Amino acid sequence: MAHQFGGEWTKEKLKRLQKYLAAYTIIFNNNERARKLHFMYVDAFAGTGSFQKTQSQVTDQADIFSDNVPEVEEFLKGSARIALEINPPFREYIFIERNPEYAQQLQQLKDEFAGHKIQIVNEDANSYLLRWCESTNWKTARAVVFLDPYGMEVEWNVIEALARTEAVDLWYLFPLGIGVNRLLTRSGPPPEPWAERLTRTFGTEDWRDAFYRSHQMLTLFGDDETQLKKDADFHDILMFFVQRLRTVFVEVASNPLILRNSRNNPLYALCFAASNPRGAPTALKIAEHILGKKKT
Repeated sequence: MAHQFGGEWTKEKLKRLQKYLAAYTIIFNNNERARKLHFMYVDAFAGTGSFQKTQSQVTDQADIFSDNVPEVEEFLKGSARIALEINPPFREYIFIERNPEYAQQLQQLKDEFAGHKIQIVNEDANSYLLRWCESTNWKTARAVVFLDPYGMEVEWNVIEALARTEAVDLWYLFPLGIGVNRLLTRSGPPPEPWAERLTRTFGTEDWRDAFYRSHQMLTLFGDDETQLKKDADFHDILMFFVQRLRTVFVEVASNPLILRNSRNNPLYALCFAASNPRGAPTALKIAEHILGKKKT
């Protein structure tokens, strides 16, 4: 069974990913030099390969012709299946999924696409990606890596490792509203466990100065007291992360796509970065076009 996660914003991210993967494989198949490389697609939080929405997510309108309509489920393609359907295909697909049940369902997808070279990895994505980056011969390999975490699972050292390959194009669903913003408490800095999680996400403690400002407060006794208060909105947080990506990647899209829920609240931001010095300008041009109008 498909896992229940996502909505219209999920379809938006997958539409962009699909367009990029299609453009990527066409370039690598049509260019004689690139065709000699082993180009891969890596989905680090692959899920089951599809997802489902309930009737309440499919439509906001009730069925006026019936008093008792059973819940309807709409099954949609996930990133793994979308990647496998790209034609021409990648030379290899690596699907990483920590959940054993989801990994087993990916095995069924592997059986369905028996003509493709598919590797299913049932372990922690951070640990595997670090080993994969170190063990792969990047002189003869290239890859598109899709980081699509449920929350704040991605460690900054993984981002650095991917950039060091100088061979990876990265699509990262950054947990803007569903993760980072929730940990940034309004009055005073976040508790230490949350602060540590933010530092591992950004790879620096500079977020403290970027997102908090000192304010003079008058106490009940008439004394001035300095307090730290959050002074950053969604845009500030996202631009801070984009700048962090630019410290390690050759090119980073300046127009990440903010994905919102049905109440227009930001959930994630779809970001793009390219690490290969030769191919990065072309990759960036394609990605920024796919992401849409520049807003930053």
